[in-house]
Amino acid sequence: MSFPKDAERRRIFLMRHGSVTYFDEEGRPIRPDTVPLNEAGRAQATAAGKLFAAANIRFDRVIVSGLKRTVETAERVLAEAGHAPKIEINATLREVEGGKLSEIPDAELREAFTGALDGSVSEEKRFLGGESIGMLLDRVIPELDALRADPSWDIALLVLHGGVNRALISYLLTGERKFFGAVAQSPACINAIDVGERKTDVALRLMNHSPLDPLQTSTRKTTMETLYDQYLKFRNRGMTNVQ
Repeated sequence: MSFPKDAERRRIFLMRHGSVTYFDEEGRPIRPDTVPLNEAGRAQATAAGKLFAAANIRFDRVIVSGLKRTVETAERVLAEAGHAPKIEINATLREVEGGKLSEIPDAELREAFTGALDGSVSEEKRFLGGESIGMLLDRVIPELDALRADPSWDIALLVLHGGVNRALISYLLTGERKFFGAVAQSPACINAIDVGERKTDVALRLMNHSPLDPLQTSTRKTTMETLYDQYLKFRNRGMTNVQ
């Protein structure tokens, strides 16, 4: 199978990293910037790589945020895809940063988690009391613009994070500083977006495709609802940030 080049557009494959575990076996929180993929996450990344290999897709650029979970996901995808372009680290594309959860009052905790990414989120909204959506957009939009301005690639793979992916997809679809929190991003999901030279020449071909769960039957909870359930068990153990 060959990849068609029947229009003056290039393809961005945008992935979220695979599943991770934010608590150890004793229930202690693990620093989000150090967590590796768990067993499910490794299987998800491998399955995504097999999908790319089956379609004979070769990447010209591969970009990750540098957080361990994105690097490991990309490595596993490339191992299955059968070629090894250089993995570029761009720390500016790190996940939206939360604040200290211990400082959020009990009465506001559920809303802080489950309402963090509701609907069309305003730029003033702070993610778990930390970085604002506007601050996130300030850092990731220029990086996407720079990628599109680079003529050296035809197919790019970006392995990033749920919040970052929402920001990039929202911007690509509207051409504006928007953040649609309802854009679900499952672990190791694949989004396929074609981009032309004009800012608004964008075609969303595929969104939130999970190779191991293509019909999204494994859960109806959002990522933040799942994290809230996990955090409640360890509220008094000093967890400060999750992403």
